[in-house]
Amino acid sequence: MKGFRGVMAATLILEAMVTLLTLLVTSKFGSNGGPLGVVVVLVLAAAMVVACRYLSRPWAIKLVIGLQVLLLLSGFLVIALAVLALLFGLVWFALLMMRRDVARRMAAGQLPSQQQP
Repeated sequence: MKGFRGVMAATLILEAMVTLLTLLVTSKFGSNGGPLGVVVVLVLAAAMVVACRYLSRPWAIKLVIGLQVLLLLSGFLVIALAVLALLFGLVWFALLMMRRDVARRMAAGQLPSQQQP
């Protein structure tokens, strides 16, 4: 599952970058929640980057889900964050379903790398 950690790290970095870009969009077109909204966006983006360090831990999936919940809850302050939380929530759901499928196949010995020539 080491390869999956790389995918999770890449997704978290991408999510952090998109979260930071909400500052540009909301300042032009909508309410960014004022100074508190800016701080929330910066803290969430920093937390996503820092979370990449802990993806090898057994509780990493819970950390990622917790960040998604925080992103969704901060949507009450900055509406664009709720939209991002829904979109990236779907991405994380798909990734976790793929991880579950690979783990099931690995346990059953059905992966191509586990087949005898």
